[in-house]
Amino acid sequence: MKVVEQLKIKETQDLLIVSIKQQRLYHQKEGKSVKTYVASTSLKPPSCIEDSLGTPWGLHKVCEVIGVGQSLGMVFQGRKPIGIQYWDCEEAMQQKNLITSRILRLTGLQEGLNLGGKQDTFKRFVYLHGTNHENRLGKPASSGCIQLGNQEIIDLANQITLGSHLYISLN
Repeated sequence: MKVVEQLKIKETQDLLIVSIKQQRLYHQKEGKSVKTYVASTSLKPPSCIEDSLGTPWGLHKVCEVIGVGQSLGMVFQGRKPIGIQYWDCEEAMQQKNLITSRILRLTGLQEGLNLGGKQDTFKRFVYLHGTNHENRLGKPASSGCIQLGNQEIIDLANQITLGSHLYISLN
């Protein structure tokens, strides 16, 4: 990847590629395709700017995996499990876009694009996570995060190594 070379960083064993245009996440391990996931990115146009609610683009890394050991469908608020699964939440809460099952926390690696200042993916709390609206996967549906199905995010969290690169492409 050109961005990895430009930043003079080492490639990671696992590479996740998100296509905003295709609403897909591609998992590669050591250059070989492992799996393709149906995903959802932001309802708003892609953006790296704070408070835009757009999905940021560019090279990121997974800096934290949150929720290991929690049950499928567990709801998180403030990155903490609240003790109930989304289907047990009150109807008003179920209408919201909830963060469920696992959270892969992201940090940008490109200064001025997705790292630092008002473009900082980590400070914007942009994650890769499960959703309570799996029926919306495959089309834009989030508030900036990348959403996967609940079983898929659990499987992915169990397969990748911490520090894995995630590249978000506009195409």
